[in-house]
Amino acid sequence: MENLLTILISLLAIIALVQLVRIFELATKLKGQQEIEISDKENHYNGLALLIVGFGFVLFVAYSFKLWGHLILPESASLHGIQIKLLWDTTMYLILFVFFITQPLLFWFSYKYRGKKNNKALYQTHNNKLEIIWTSIPAVVLTALVVFGLKTWNNVMVPDTSNAMVMEVYAMQFNWTARYSGEDNKLGDANYTLIGGINTLGVDINDSASSDDIITREIHLPVDEQVLMKFRSQDVIHSAYMPHLGVQMNCVPGMSTQFAFTPIKTTSEMRKELKNEEFDYVLLCNKICGSAHYNMQIKVIIETKQEYLEWMSQQDNFNTLISR
Repeated sequence: MENLLTILISLLAIIALVQLVRIFELATKLKGQQEIEISDKENHYNGLALLIVGFGFVLFVAYSFKLWGHLILPESASLHGIQIKLLWDTTMYLILFVFFITQPLLFWFSYKYRGKKNNKALYQTHNNKLEIIWTSIPAVVLTALVVFGLKTWNNVMVPDTSNAMVMEVYAMQFNWTARYSGEDNKLGDANYTLIGGINTLGVDINDSASSDDIITREIHLPVDEQVLMKFRSQDVIHSAYMPHLGVQMNCVPGMSTQFAFTPIKTTSEMRKELKNEEFDYVLLCNKICGSAHYNMQIKVIIETKQEYLEWMSQQDNFNTLISR
């Protein structure tokens, strides 16, 4: 009832406003057309106000970058993240360079050429030189950015993974499970029809490659070694997201996706760098996948090769888990 009354009151208010506007229009017609004259003094104050607000806006942008610029895209803890950071910085510096030149000029010219009774506008139909300049320069710069972006995209998304360690991250509402390929560096086949009991990932028991697979609820990665991370989903579309590593890939039911990357900072190194002993890498879901989406995460530990091998030696393989 309360919502209905609110809607009715809003509609009545809108109708009343429309009627008031209509009354003013009729009153203007009855009085006849009135010429409104804007004085040079009014134009001066309007131009000055625009100049002050405009330069204030430019200064606020500069101050904002000084305060919060470091939060835009922090240093990445992965090798490909450095390339993305370079592309981002190049684009952002170029945008800011153009911004801090064009915007002050825009506001200054708005003030300088404000309306005056004795001013006469320059009527110019065509200028080949100007048109070539403002067309060719943006075209060359944007072409260079596009080529740079495509090169970065290809390096990040289509790298050589012949020597990469292969593993899988499996998504389901609302948790993640990791599966390592074991000594043969080959994941066993899996299918959702095989899910049952302790075989929550649907791994094919009859595939010989699955016997040494290792299933864990925590992700460990060796530093400075490339990993090819494959993704599957059991139910809805999830999005595997590791913000500190610059990794994000959708997990789609019925298909396998993948992302290759090389971590370059261990967890302990990041803790020292951030001066936070409680810091941990984390893999999150970046899709709104349901009511407990906010809680869908898995801990990621990046460590030395020796520490990684020691941890792996303590894990049971798939055959051992199934035979229990």
